[in-house]
Amino acid sequence: MPGPLQTLKILDFSTLLPGPYATMLLADMGADVLRVEAPDRLDLTRVMPPHDDGVSTAHTFLNRGKRSLGLNLKDPASVEVVKRLVAEYDVVVEQFRPGVMDRLGIGYEALKAINPRLIYCAITGYGQTGPYKDRAGHDINYLALAGVSSHCGRQNSGPPPMGIQIADVAGGSHHAVMGILAAVVHRQQTGEGQFVDISMTDAAFALNAMAGAACLAGGVEQKPEGALLNGGSFYDYYRTSDGRWLSVGSLEPQFLARLCEVIGKPELKSYGLSQNPEHQQTLKSAIAEAIASRPLNEWCNIFADQDACVEPVLTISEAAEHPQLKARGMVIEVPKGDGRTQRQIGHPIKFEKTGCESAYVGKVLGADNGEILD
Repeated sequence: MPGPLQTLKILDFSTLLPGPYATMLLADMGADVLRVEAPDRLDLTRVMPPHDDGVSTAHTFLNRGKRSLGLNLKDPASVEVVKRLVAEYDVVVEQFRPGVMDRLGIGYEALKAINPRLIYCAITGYGQTGPYKDRAGHDINYLALAGVSSHCGRQNSGPPPMGIQIADVAGGSHHAVMGILAAVVHRQQTGEGQFVDISMTDAAFALNAMAGAACLAGGVEQKPEGALLNGGSFYDYYRTSDGRWLSVGSLEPQFLARLCEVIGKPELKSYGLSQNPEHQQTLKSAIAEAIASRPLNEWCNIFADQDACVEPVLTISEAAEHPQLKARGMVIEVPKGDGRTQRQIGHPIKFEKTGCESAYVGKVLGADNGEILD
């Protein structure tokens, strides 16, 4: 079945992770995405290890389902190509610092004059306004300035460098997709295009959610290991006897009662909802001692039929083989174009009527120049 966005045409000028991840999601949902890159300034994700058949796995994943056009945007002839293309496109996505596209002659105002229905999404670290709008930054900086890092990690070791790019993906990519699709609905109702300004720092600040609500409206600043969900309670990770980890999220009374019975400490089931820090530490210590007595596989077998919100910490390769993720189709085989396929993470949204498809892995730079320029 064709994807739900099959009528949407997107010009993608973004690089690295946030923009390409966003347009990959849109391509999976059926959008026609044309990625425009400079031939003499390679995107780092094209060369980032590891490689599969000499091609970066980051590139083949982030740019699957997209066509590729190599253009030197400092060349006036290339600018004319973009202006001719934009007349037929619905959305432009870019990730330059504010003002760069304007200096190239293909900023929002210039392109809107050609296509008034154009939706123009700019993804930046700090947004199009404010004193930091021209400042360089990365995921770790956005999380730090947005207050996220301040209440993560442990009191003695400080905030952790996360293994995923939260501000880039959960912030920039996902909010860009939401903003673009909301603007598409607005255009369907009014016929008007618009500028969509995505700040990864704004998005990261919004991710504070409950901690932010407690601080701004309740005056309570959340500290590491100081709240229910960030290590201040028994809701935590526990090391097994073989050096693996088990996640315990048994917050509700019925789940905690089940957990306490399994570990042989039924008398502690009332401690879970206690606001007394000593009760929480007593419960944590009892859970830690019990979990440390057996290897991970034994605990997995013990909790397999227990409704207790206890699950193993899996590696990515283990997660890919987990029956739940396999049943959800979260590992897919994407065609390479030579009869072979590459295993990749599948699309996380499941539609009843319109399926998502990843037609091919990311292409070599400029693979579609001939067809498009002709």
